[in-house]
Amino acid sequence: MKSIMQNDKRCFITGRDYNLHKHHIFGAANRKISEKYGLWVWLNAEIHNGNNPDAVHNNPNKGYDLMLKQMAQRRFTELHGHEKFMREIGRNYL
Repeated sequence: MKSIMQNDKRCFITGRDYNLHKHHIFGAANRKISEKYGLWVWLNAEIHNGNNPDAVHNNPNKGYDLMLKQMAQRRFTELHGHEKFMREIGRNYL
């Protein structure tokens, strides 16, 4: 599924166009849901899981990770509604 968060293949945070990783915003048990609904973005490796202390996998539910979850929830809600978001993801990040 195409991302509902971005159109360009660039880091969603930095705009860099190299060393990109596909980041499923709602991972673990919700990874398939993220893929199904396009709840993913491109991230530079440093922002994804690198040495940056704010990297999404180094600081779960804080910093960039929380920001992305909140943005994704807002976007999903615009397209599908809040009730469907809660059914699919099961948690409110706003």
